[in-house]
Amino acid sequence: MTFMNLFIPHERTAEEKQWLAEELADQEKRYAGIVKAMEDITPQREVWYAEFLQRIQERGFNVNGDQKQKIPLADIPVQPNRPHKVVY
Repeated sequence: MTFMNLFIPHERTAEEKQWLAEELADQEKRYAGIVKAMEDITPQREVWYAEFLQRIQERGFNVNGDQKQKIPLADIPVQPNRPHKVVY
């Protein structure tokens, strides 16, 4: 057996298959709820990003302990022209 092939052949009982199908359905339902919640707060997230970018330009960003460095406008990243993807 090599490290590239770690599959161990096995068979599942009908009960195990049913349990796995139920678990998968539950997880997909929870995932859909999380995705919807993340998409629902998109306008608020845009406000949070704008506030953060403004804050680091005015007050600065912690560099070391209580030392702050203001971030110039030229160093602020441009928002990409695509939908935001939240990874969770």
